[in-house]
Amino acid sequence: MSVRQACCLFSISTSVYYYNPKRKDEDSLISEELLALIRVNNSWGFWISYHRLRNLGYQWNHKRVYRIYKELKLNLRMKTKKRLTGRVKEPLVRPIYPNVTWSMDFMSDSLQNGRKVRTLNIIDDFNREILEIDVAHSQPAKRVIVSLTRLIEWRGKPLEIRVDNGPEFIATVLKDWCANQGIELKYIQPGKPTQNSLIERFNRTFREDVLDKFIFKKVSELSNYGYAWMWMYNNERPHSSLNYLTPTNFLRKYGKAQQKDKNEFPTLQQDSNNRWEHIILNVAN
Repeated sequence: MSVRQACCLFSISTSVYYYNPKRKDEDSLISEELLALIRVNNSWGFWISYHRLRNLGYQWNHKRVYRIYKELKLNLRMKTKKRLTGRVKEPLVRPIYPNVTWSMDFMSDSLQNGRKVRTLNIIDDFNREILEIDVAHSQPAKRVIVSLTRLIEWRGKPLEIRVDNGPEFIATVLKDWCANQGIELKYIQPGKPTQNSLIERFNRTFREDVLDKFIFKKVSELSNYGYAWMWMYNNERPHSSLNYLTPTNFLRKYGKAQQKDKNEFPTLQQDSNNRWEHIILNVAN
C-alpha cells in the first residue's frame, strides 16, 4: 500500500505524515531570562519569577519554566518552623506557697565588642523573687538543666515551671530531666507571651535597670552586676504587686519564710556581699 493510500485509510493529510517538527531552542532563552531576574532579585522565588516573565509577554508553560528553574539550582531554601503540639491555655494563677510555680525565660544583649550574650532568668511566682540570672554566650538545654540542678540544691524543687516554646525548652533532654525530677513543664500557647506575664514583666525591669543602662566588656562583668542587682531586687526594691513589699519581706509577713524544721526559707537575703549600691557608687566615682 502506498503512503497516499495509507493516509486516506487513516483520514490524515500527507503533509502531516511528512511533517518534521523543528523545535525552537527556547530553553536557553528561558535560562537567560531567569538568570537575569535572579541576578537582580535574588530573594524572588519561582512563582514570583514566573509571573514576572508572564508580565513581560512570555507565554511559557509553568512546568517548563520550573524544570529549567530546578536545573539551574535556583531553588530557595524553605525555612519551616518546627511543628509544635497543641498548647492548652493555662490560667495565670498566683500560687499560695513558694516553690509551687517557677517562671523561666531568656533575654539577649550584646557586649561592648558586639558579641551576643544570653541570660536565663528564673523567678518564683509566689513572691516574684528572682532565683537565677545565668549569663553566657550560649544557653543550650543542657546548661538550663545545670542551672536548675544548682538552684534546686539550695531552694528546693518546684511543682511546675512555666516556659514558652523556645528550642531550649522544648528539647527532649529537658523534658526527660523534668519528668525524672517530677516537675511539670507548663508551656504557654505560641505567640502568647501574656500567658507568662510575670517573667516578662521582670525582664522589662532587668533590661531597664541593667542591660540598657550599662555597657559590659565581658560575661563575668555582666554576671557580677546581675548578681548584685538580684540581691537588691529581692531585698530592697518594693514590688507594686506585693503591696510594695520586697519579695523577702513578703515571705516573712505571710509566714512562708519558715519551714517545718523552723529554718529560714532559703533565699538570697542571707548573702549581702557585693551590694548593688556599692557597684553603682564605684561606677559614679
